[in-house]
Amino acid sequence: MKILSPRNKFLLTLIIAAVTVSFITIYFTNRFVSELKQEERQKIDLWANAVKYISNEMGSCEDFSLIFEIVQNNRTVPVILTDETGKVIGFRNIELPDIQDTVYVSNLLNKMKAEHDPITIELPDGSKNYVYYFDSITLKKLNYYPYIQLIIIAFFIGIAFYSYGQARKSEQNLIWLGMAKETAHQLGTPTSSLMACSSLLSEKYPNDEVVTELEKDVKRIETITSRFSKIGSSPSLDSIDITNLITDSINYQSKRCPKTIAFNFSPGIPIYAKANHILLGWVLENILKNAVDAMQGKGVISVEATVEKKQRYY
Repeated sequence: MKILSPRNKFLLTLIIAAVTVSFITIYFTNRFVSELKQEERQKIDLWANAVKYISNEMGSCEDFSLIFEIVQNNRTVPVILTDETGKVIGFRNIELPDIQDTVYVSNLLNKMKAEHDPITIELPDGSKNYVYYFDSITLKKLNYYPYIQLIIIAFFIGIAFYSYGQARKSEQNLIWLGMAKETAHQLGTPTSSLMACSSLLSEKYPNDEVVTELEKDVKRIETITSRFSKIGSSPSLDSIDITNLITDSINYQSKRCPKTIAFNFSPGIPIYAKANHILLGWVLENILKNAVDAMQGKGVISVEATVEKKQRYY
């Protein structure tokens, strides 16, 4: 049986929680919107009945204060009242760009017809009026609310994924940093012993070419150990001669690459820059090593160092 890693467990839990919250949000919001639609339909029915009552009893001496209050109380739902022929008799909660703009009202009426079935008002003379309406602004906003909330949830999930990924990368970097420093520490003792042996051999055989190369290789090991120890720490910057550093790197690579590959470098005036000698030398050696690998065993590698307008180019 395969056990999920803590990272996969976290991601799976996060996805399940997000999906659950999303479904719950959509369900309750849709339910709430449906209830509001029913309430608005009832409100429009009440408004239509009030209009009908006023039309039927306008000639009597009854108190219409309550009826007028019902009619005036609709301040959110846009409505249009038409006769049987479709002629607009009146409207409410609709802002017209121009009072005489009947085309605008007609377009709104067509949209209302497509959105909701009309409410019929039967008049005493047998004719009918129709009430068309839109959903209120609040209800329309609520329709978009679940999607806005989903976008917000997705945004925070993205932040969580990104933060978790960055934390994992930071953790891995710390592991590599610890391994590099431990490697440098473990190499320190045998390197010191090799340096002592190399010094003894140099004193005993000062002109021996093998001993000279061995001493260079031991110094190389010391340099590599120093490079590993500096990983993750702030390097100390000193004024170094870039020209000499390039020359040393070329000399080192030229003795360790095929004879069919030549290096072309003409040292000019000293070029000084604030840098770390060990780390910059590492960079130059990697560049030269990549160039050697790209030559496929034959060719000329040209290196040039210039200074132009206080900018150094290599």
